[in-house]
Amino acid sequence: HVQLVESGGGTVQAGGSLRLSCAASGYGVSSHCMGWFRQAPGKKREGVAYIDDDGSTDYADSVKGRFTISQDNAKNTLYLQMNSLKPEDTAMYYCAAALTVRAPLDENSYNYWGQGTQVTVS
Repeated sequence: HVQLVESGGGTVQAGGSLRLSCAASGYGVSSHCMGWFRQAPGKKREGVAYIDDDGSTDYADSVKGRFTISQDNAKNTLYLQMNSLKPEDTAMYYCAAALTVRAPLDENSYNYWGQGTQVTVS
């Protein structure tokens, strides 16, 4: 049974930082493609960052240079380091997993999802 549990969200002032975590169980993060997505009220869910099973990464243009995706295989945990946060980064953030993906930042590529963690930037 695959389970993803996000944590680390909260409220931060513009310019601040947060680190999100996604603890995985039921499979190894090192063998899957992992992504971070976000959804703001009234908007579609959008891909933020992606890391595949060989460590290659990709980012949405809106977060390049500010966000960093990484994973700790020993802890089976995915991270999203978010720096220089802006009010427009406010959203519910989700982690997702799949064995393979066709489009790394497309939510339809992913099979497994966490429940989300709220990030609010004021």
